[in-house]
Amino acid sequence: MRRVLLGIAILCFSSSAFSQELVFPFQYGWNIIAEGDELSFQLKARDSVPDFFRMEGIEALGIQFDTLGNFYWQPSYDLVSRLDGQKEFNVIFEAQWKGKSKIRTNITFTVLHKNRPPVVEELPIVYVKMATSNTFQIPGEYVHDPDGDPITFKALPEKMPQGASLSSLGVFTWTPSKTQFYSLRNNPLVVEFLVEDQPDKAATRGRFKVAQTQMDLPPEILIVPGDSIFDVKESELLNLKIYVSDPNGDDNIAQVGFVSSDTGVPASSLKENTNVQSEFIWRPGYDFVEGINASRAVTLTFFAIDHANNRVQKKILARVFDAENIEERDNMLATRYRNTLIQAKGLIDLLDENYETLTKAYRKAKKGKKHRALVNASLGATTGLSPVVLPTDQSKVVSAIGGTTVLTLGTLEATELLGKSKSDILEKMKVNVEIRNQLQSAGDNFARKYALRSTRRGQEFDIDRDKLLPIINNQKLVILELDASKPSYQDYTDKQLRKTFPDFSEE
Repeated sequence: MRRVLLGIAILCFSSSAFSQELVFPFQYGWNIIAEGDELSFQLKARDSVPDFFRMEGIEALGIQFDTLGNFYWQPSYDLVSRLDGQKEFNVIFEAQWKGKSKIRTNITFTVLHKNRPPVVEELPIVYVKMATSNTFQIPGEYVHDPDGDPITFKALPEKMPQGASLSSLGVFTWTPSKTQFYSLRNNPLVVEFLVEDQPDKAATRGRFKVAQTQMDLPPEILIVPGDSIFDVKESELLNLKIYVSDPNGDDNIAQVGFVSSDTGVPASSLKENTNVQSEFIWRPGYDFVEGINASRAVTLTFFAIDHANNRVQKKILARVFDAENIEERDNMLATRYRNTLIQAKGLIDLLDENYETLTKAYRKAKKGKKHRALVNASLGATTGLSPVVLPTDQSKVVSAIGGTTVLTLGTLEATELLGKSKSDILEKMKVNVEIRNQLQSAGDNFARKYALRSTRRGQEFDIDRDKLLPIINNQKLVILELDASKPSYQDYTDKQLRKTFPDFSEE
């Protein structure tokens, strides 16, 4: 087991509201780990200590991560199969400070498959009879590979009785002489052998005892798993191990193959490891079944022929069911996730520009008070008003009586003189801020909740998206009289989207 203690590197993420640096392991490939190995480090922030750390996406992975940033993971051996070789797992690290300031980082861990040697349990006693060819098949329930790899057996000549042999399939064959047979009565023989997995050839030593009795095994084809009907989806892998035994020895097997009732199964699906051990590996593919929710049945006939043209065969039925293309669906949901946030950001940017315009208009209205005035004068015992106030048209002359002179200087609002109301501008500013804040909050929640592709596969994704669209198309937008020449959709970069929505993920 390899234990990895890593150094530290710095990843910096920033948004318009908060900027901070997270400290991660600095070695190249630190996030690449093999099954069974240990990875541990402590997550920190460079300039300050967060109130707590948390992670998302660690369900069923066995990752241990506490609020202090202590990370420990020993990937289990069942995470990656031998055929896959490696798998990627996405998680999100989050650090949060008081005042709800936080940073989030998306990290992809690559887990490599690690081969383990076969496991050999205590075997039952083998009973033989004198002067007779005795054959014993080492039971598969006592010998297995923890990774599901094909296994072969190898004899240890110094541990084998004279005249005995052990085939690569685990078939022990021996014809004891009279002397050998009688010696077994008081001293059972211990036979040792090696079990190797394929193709890595990791070996484990096994043993069994031989005592007086008789046993005989007929030739046959053994298919593991031993079911006769297999139900698989288009995206699933059908993996069968084919073992052929022959009482005449491994060299007597002339051919091992299969015949399919459907030409869609390629002949290359059967891989030969040895002349008596093969492996059937087949993935139908998403275009194998025509029609939604349909199925397609395939009969596979496996056969073995020896040099005397004796034929042994065994049939299985494979039923392939239509399956949804997960990768294609994830790409579609990722596009909808991104386009929704692009629409939200486009409106937020437009509202920010409009708020600046309204602010300038409001300031201009306030400055107008200092330059707009009206003079009204009334003179005692005169019969007219100054033409400063009224036009000089004689039909507009007003008579006045009085012995005093009154002068009134009245200041009027500039916006009223221009035909606009300052209260209208304030109302628009209020509506602008209300829509922007509502859209920012809803967009942040949407970006955070569906940052991982696995969360977008649920029905809630479309429901939450439908809740966000009415905010983007708010009916109060008509009050703001936004510039219709502005494009309603812009192709923002991931960096630009993350600046507005810090939790946005390009996954």
